[in-house]
Formats: sequence, structure tokens, C-alpha cells
Amino acid sequence: MWYVIQVVGGKEDETLELLRRIVDRSIVLEAFIPRRHVMHRRDGVWRTVDEILFPGYLFVVTHDPEGLVRQLRRVPRFTRLLGESNRKFVPLPAREVELLKEFGGPFHVVGMSQGVIDGDCIRIEKGPLKGREAIIRKVDRHKRIAFVEMDVMGRRKTVKLGLEIVRKSS
Repeated sequence: MWYVIQVVGGKEDETLELLRRIVDRSIVLEAFIPRRHVMHRRDGVWRTVDEILFPGYLFVVTHDPEGLVRQLRRVPRFTRLLGESNRKFVPLPAREVELLKEFGGPFHVVGMSQGVIDGDCIRIEKGPLKGREAIIRKVDRHKRIAFVEMDVMGRRKTVKLGLEIVRKSS
């Protein structure tokens, strides 16, 4: 089961390393930070960079959330397992896990998508957004970003994903 741990924003990588060193590997099967590839312009050149998809959160795969909470007390950083309901920890719903797996693949990195604008419609030709045009709420062509609406951690969120419009057909 996938669970989400809230951490201090900007300290995700540091906290992940501490978690990997301190928490027993029999409890945490996998721990990761979902990332996205986006384009940034620096010195007049566009470059692909990695950004954290959900700042302030780590994702873990475990079958023992209570044991994980006990182990998290040993991590010398703020960590809080989300989804507590009457002392029971609620994992991410299966549909959210599947969507994150489809978007991020085995390395949990959402790559850039490429698309074309056809009149008022966007058609994605390549990348994780292909076939998911309906969830795109807004596109910023200048920053090469698509604002995508999705359910994550039990809430509807707008997430920025990389999208390059390669041409505009009329």
C-alpha cells in the first residue's frame, strides 16, 4: 500500500535520505519523491529540469503503517503520516496509485509531453498526458506548462506538468 508522509517543504530530499537510513527496510519497501520534468529558460537556453511534483510530501510503500509511525519518531525531522482516521491509517486509493504509476513510471518521474494546438483543442502526441487531454485545465505555452486537475491524497489538486506545444495547426 502507498502512504503519504508530510515533511517540511524544501527539505524533502534530506528527509528522504534520513528516512532511508533510519527506518527499518522490512517496514518501508520503497520510499520516493514523485518528480516532474519541466523546461526552464536560463541564459536564453531551454533546459529540462527536475522538480518535486508534490512539495512537502514523501511517498512510501509499506504493509505496516503503525510500525512506520513508530519508526518515523526516530527521524530527526518533522514527519507526519497522512490519512489517519480513528487511529487507522488510510492508504492512497488504488485509482490514485495507478494514475501516479502511469504518469511517473518505475522511477516516479513524470516526463515532458508534446502536443499540438488544433483550433481550440489541444492534442497530445507524446508523453504521459497522451490520451488525457480532458484533465488539462490550462496551458501556459510560454513557460511550457500544463495545469492538470487530478485527485491525489484524497483531494482534487491542480498540478503543473511539462508540456511543449510543438506546432499550432489551423
